[in-house]
Parts: sequence; C-alpha cells; structure tokens
Amino acid sequence: MIRPAHDGDVAALVPLMRAYSEFYEASPADEGLERMARALIGGSDSDGILLCACDGEADDEVVGFAACGWKWSSLRAARITVLEDLFVAPDQRGAGIGIALIDACAQRSAELGAPAMEWLTAPDNHAAQSAYDRTGAESKPFLVYELKLGNLR
Repeated sequence: MIRPAHDGDVAALVPLMRAYSEFYEASPADEGLERMARALIGGSDSDGILLCACDGEADDEVVGFAACGWKWSSLRAARITVLEDLFVAPDQRGAGIGIALIDACAQRSAELGAPAMEWLTAPDNHAAQSAYDRTGAESKPFLVYELKLGNLR
C-alpha cells in the first residue's frame, strides 16, 4: 500500500532515509533527515510530497519511501516534479514496491498539474535502472553538476 507519510511514520522513515543516504555515500545528520520528513509531512503539496510504502498486512510498517520536490522547467514552460529520493528496504525489493511508489508520485504530480516527473540515479545503479526502464520513463544524456554553496568563492 502506498500512502502519504504522517507524523507516526517518522521513526520508521529516518532509518530508511539513512540507508538511502549511505547507499550514495552521504552522511547527513539524523536530525536533518527527521526535519526533512516532518517538513514534507507538515507542509503542503506545493512544498513537496513524501509517500510511504507499507507492507500488505498493516499500513503501519513502512518498508519504503519516495520524496518529491518541484522545479520550474523552461523547456516545458511549467513546474515539474523531481523525484528526489526513492528507497525500498532490501528485504522488500523485487515485489514492485519501487515502481508502485513511482506510479503514486506520478499520479499525485499529474493531479497537481505537473506535465512531467524526472529523477536521477547513479550510472552504476543497474538494479534501479532496470526498474525505472519498466515504468516507461526515458533516460536522458545529461551530466549533473553540483555546486556546494558553502564553497562559493
């Protein structure tokens, strides 16, 4: 079952967010992850979207999550959804949960008027790419640059 996250999910979300971060060799503070989750839960959809995947037997066991934000795209002349984070607990993978999260994000984004949703993944994350290819999404040949703002000259 996919549903919007609520305050009662934060304790289960933080370890999943931590595992996602560690996969990408990042180490944000748990307090920051909790702050992010609470901001997305407490904010409006215009701030972002945080969805939880829950096990089939009870909707209180969070086994995955997706976090989306927004950006303006001059190429589309519209605000589009950016699927920032997608993670499914390792023991739950292969059951279609990731694709269900993508579908739910896409559905909510369409309801909010977004004409497209985009996301990034690491070039060597072949397992994720295999799932993404099944959604009908197309990869684009862009390089991503990141400027850490604490390092401005």
